[in-house]
Amino acid sequence: MSVGLLLITHENIASSLLETARTMLNASPLATRALEIPLDYPVDKVLTQARSYMETLDTGNGVLIISDIFGATPFNIARQLCADYNCKLVVGINLPMMVRILNYPQLNLENMALKAVTGGHDGISLCECQDPQPVVTTRTQIKENDEHN
Repeated sequence: MSVGLLLITHENIASSLLETARTMLNASPLATRALEIPLDYPVDKVLTQARSYMETLDTGNGVLIISDIFGATPFNIARQLCADYNCKLVVGINLPMMVRILNYPQLNLENMALKAVTGGHDGISLCECQDPQPVVTTRTQIKENDEHN
């Protein structure tokens, strides 16, 4: 048994990222569901579907829930689920995060959540593209620059 994965996002985000990550890895090692919420869709209907997915995905090791924007409807629904189920919630879904999660299907819930966060963070860089060799600015360098200004 492994951790289940539930993606709760606005329309067209979860399925696109999941499909791309699966194609890149040529694998889908985790039981996964994508729940995409159309604008102005009744929250109670989405919550009912989300609970159904949680029942299916949690085989005893919990469910990692990934959402797109902190404070938005998908996040708020995910947060409600965390009150009733064994799960962890990570917000800020991106493709590097998805690839990282799918590369480590053997991790427990806690470590998979941490792996998701580091994968998502590590996939974001500021690049100086005018240089002959692109230079990547890390988060640490950005933080240090902010502290000096």
